[in-house]
Amino acid sequence: MIAACNATAAGNTVIAAGVLVVLVATGATVVLVQGRPSDQAPVTQPAVRTVTVQRADLANTASLPANVGFGPPRPVKGTGTGTVTKLPAVGQVAERGKELFRVDDQPVVVFFGATPLFRRLEAPGTTGSDVAVVIDNLAALGHRAGSRPKDATKAEYTPSVIEAVKRWQRSLGLEPTGVIDPGRVFVAGGPVRVSAVKAQLGVPVTEELFEVTSTARLVTAQVLSTDAGPARAQMPVVIVRPDAREVPGKITSVTHLPPAQDGAGAPKVEIIAVPDQPDDVSDLDIAPAQIRITTESRAGVLTVPLEALVALQEGGYAVQLPNGELKAVQTGLYSQNKVEISGADIVDGMQVVAAQ
Repeated sequence: MIAACNATAAGNTVIAAGVLVVLVATGATVVLVQGRPSDQAPVTQPAVRTVTVQRADLANTASLPANVGFGPPRPVKGTGTGTVTKLPAVGQVAERGKELFRVDDQPVVVFFGATPLFRRLEAPGTTGSDVAVVIDNLAALGHRAGSRPKDATKAEYTPSVIEAVKRWQRSLGLEPTGVIDPGRVFVAGGPVRVSAVKAQLGVPVTEELFEVTSTARLVTAQVLSTDAGPARAQMPVVIVRPDAREVPGKITSVTHLPPAQDGAGAPKVEIIAVPDQPDDVSDLDIAPAQIRITTESRAGVLTVPLEALVALQEGGYAVQLPNGELKAVQTGLYSQNKVEISGADIVDGMQVVAAQ
């Protein structure tokens, strides 16, 4: 039986009833047990408890299915001319200054930088960002050639740079020509890991040779755009490992994926997250996981358990004080059986009644 409750005039009725029962659901409904004539069967009254209005932070979350791995692979093709005579092994990490593969039995060495070598570097006075990549990497390998301009496009291939190139070539056991061919240097944005080998020995260097990924373990989710909610780069998240352990992390990128070739299917996004502490997932290779994102939140609001809400017949909600008085409230965010409330005379620390 759903009974009418009036926030302004129902105090005595509530006291006579002795108790109220709340159905636990998002749209809570209150059943009020009224007084009864003596000739009716006894009514079992549900137990109640007193709870405190407390100030707290509320948040709702969504868990997105994901995988721990090394992130999406990137294909690598060689440049220049020649025949591939040695390929890297799966799992090999490309390290600055080290050989990654060989062409015509000559090493292709790894440099780090933002600009690939796109021309043969030999003539003094040549300037450009590719020259800056050479200068920076030689310096990192201990072959300093002096400072370069902050503007990478103005970096110059000077005689001192050429001498540094020769020293570097000698360290590799190569002829010290001072000339760098683009096909003899592989430029990566940073350390990368070979995830798959695509070619066979003897193919032209310009074919797709292998794929590389990040060396850091990433957590990747591909979900419907509508499920991604407010996900954005740098957003804090919780990464749930396959053993259910939760570790803090953040989103590094949110990328809209191209539509399917047949045009079917809803739009999707790829979300990539990393743990704050890489060691938290260092024991995992490829494994299922979850990315938990906060979809909505409220900080420092007044809250009560949902069972403390009284649904009013005329609409809206109230809370009941221990003396039976009802106080109308406005409700806000609901999260984990707590609900945000506000209203006149609703204060932190107030005692109210709730169903057990």
